[in-house]
Amino acid sequence: MGKKIFIKTFGCQMNEYDSNRIFHLVKKIGFEKTEDQENVDCFVLNTCHIRDKAKEKVYHEIGRVKKIYKQKLKPIVIVAGCVAQAENEEMFKREPFIDIVIGPQSYHKINDLLNNYVSKKHREETEFDTVSKFNFFDKIENNSNKVSAFLTIQEGCNKFCNFCVVPFTRGPEYSRSFHKILSEAETLIKNGAKEITFLGQNVNAYSFIENSKEYRLSDLINQLEKCSEMKRIRYTTSHPRDMTEDLIDCYKNNKKLMPFVHLPIQSGSNRILKMMNRKHSVEEYILTYEKLKKINSSIEFSSDFIVSYPGENEQDFNKTLDLVKKIKFINSYSFIFNPRPGTKAANLELIDKEISKERLKTIQKYLFEHQANINKSFENKLVDVLVENKIKSQTKLFGRNKYMNSVIFEGDEDDIGKIVKVKILKTNQSNLFGKTENVKDMRAA
Repeated sequence: MGKKIFIKTFGCQMNEYDSNRIFHLVKKIGFEKTEDQENVDCFVLNTCHIRDKAKEKVYHEIGRVKKIYKQKLKPIVIVAGCVAQAENEEMFKREPFIDIVIGPQSYHKINDLLNNYVSKKHREETEFDTVSKFNFFDKIENNSNKVSAFLTIQEGCNKFCNFCVVPFTRGPEYSRSFHKILSEAETLIKNGAKEITFLGQNVNAYSFIENSKEYRLSDLINQLEKCSEMKRIRYTTSHPRDMTEDLIDCYKNNKKLMPFVHLPIQSGSNRILKMMNRKHSVEEYILTYEKLKKINSSIEFSSDFIVSYPGENEQDFNKTLDLVKKIKFINSYSFIFNPRPGTKAANLELIDKEISKERLKTIQKYLFEHQANINKSFENKLVDVLVENKIKSQTKLFGRNKYMNSVIFEGDEDDIGKIVKVKILKTNQSNLFGKTENVKDMRAA
């Protein structure tokens, strides 16, 4: 009987992709995936350092695992991901229950770490070794069989925004081989993928040079467009500075590229953007928005906002509100600034907590109102939904429309993997609810 491994994944889609690849790797040394976290031989936490109190959440989770195994044989406990990269050996000092710490660029070493693990001898791997990592994983087939699949094409960041820890946890920008990416895409499609989302910390900075030719994200999109089995193409997360003309032109000619652009701006004030070291202006952002809207008026934008960045005054904040009112984002993420150790902004003077809470409440009022209104506009209309799965312990199906809205609906399980017409009967801020045309009676959603 094989050894059992459980991986809990925090954070972004790239972490989901990484966890999936770790499973494929440890399978080669006899580990089997399990969802029963109370009976495992190896327990992995794949961590994210972006959200608030990320480090504390990891230690809280370790405390929970310790309770589970208080009267049982302890599993090998691995902390992986960006918190592992940032904290490395400090984690062993604070929590001896952890056995192995491994950063995002060292995942290809996990089998050696597990095979050579000696009880009570902590091991740490947090070197930036991106080239070796991808060369290694390129030899292992991605066996994901999801209808909507993630595919990492780029990692790391050279932008060095003053608030962001990514350059220190994921390293410098690195772009994978164009042909290796397409080969992995072919495997995912063979396994049933109808939608592929290209991933990167700065995905639109993708640049791979081979035989004096530069391949860009636009080349990947246009090549994937040719595959008849592929129905939808997406990419995330983008940087405004890298929204090049060739990428914008993809929205003119590519029918499978979804009309949804997640483009974080962070602030509507040029003064704050400069303080953040964002390397773009509000005017440049709006120009990109207007170019895309001119190509296709149905394109919708999503973004990220940091509220109360150190030095932000009421005038700066009101400029951000003006931008939100102008663009009416279909979906956005907004947070109060939270300092990350090691970043330039880490030691700046924070804005009063009550002022910050009030600003967040104000901006979310507009963001959520726009989001709910756009969702409401789908009511009593037919929308195209890519059916991803059946919801656990329910009879309903789950899928997404072209704008990434979650759609929960009554339908036929045989439609999983297909794009179907769903009539939207009601909505809330987060979801659309409906039924396919062949379902006569709609139970309460």
